[in-house]
Amino acid sequence: MTALIRFHNLTLGYDRHPAVHHLEGEIAQGALLAVVGPNGAGKSSLLKGITGELSPMQGSLALSGITRRQIAWLAQQATLDASFPITVFDFVSVGLWHEIGAFGAVGRAGRARIEAALGAVGLAGLEHRAIGTLSGGQLQRARFARLLLQDAPLVLLDEPYAAIDSPTVRDLAAVVARWHQEGRTVISVLHDLDHVRQAYPEAMLLSRELIARGAPDVVLSPDNLARARVAAEARDVDLHSVCHVGEEDPGATAQGGRA
Repeated sequence: MTALIRFHNLTLGYDRHPAVHHLEGEIAQGALLAVVGPNGAGKSSLLKGITGELSPMQGSLALSGITRRQIAWLAQQATLDASFPITVFDFVSVGLWHEIGAFGAVGRAGRARIEAALGAVGLAGLEHRAIGTLSGGQLQRARFARLLLQDAPLVLLDEPYAAIDSPTVRDLAAVVARWHQEGRTVISVLHDLDHVRQAYPEAMLLSRELIARGAPDVVLSPDNLARARVAAEARDVDLHSVCHVGEEDPGATAQGGRA
């Protein structure tokens, strides 16, 4: 299959500290890929690298046949100010931004698409509700509706099912399956390994570096998960050691920072 994304010796991080490093490989057009791993494994950093929010510290990340404007990205869910004066309809209409611009009017066709997107995620009839009155699950449905309007060939989902109810997970997972059936490429950061085994044909296990990739039953083996935990724990020990040195000898920390 045609490669949509290619990684070559890719290292991404913050303030010269790698979050994921020396990543090699590619993601095929039309893939449905789950990215899993311990906390701090570099999963969200990888998505930010794909969107261009993070630039490579080393190596390269290349997109083939699409631009970053054609990426629909669902970042981790943040708390919404309940007093923010916007309706569900207006919130979802942001998904049309690339077509109508920041100040463009939503015409009849756009309104029909918004209503269809709301119906597809189970929010039909709630378009005039204040966005701040929605439950966590309803808000996530609205965020998915906004993604539907982007009609993007590449969809990135960062923990899309965190802290929402089971019916919402089921309904939104059906939207993801539909995207895959339509030939879109979907990359999801997930923690529910049972869901990954049931709904994803391919998984990538990260723990700052690639531990395994392939069919979920193989990738999520006890041995691979243990390797990922050991790698994460080793990183925690390294960070603790750096902090400890800084407390005992500030000069040593400063010297290390200049190295």
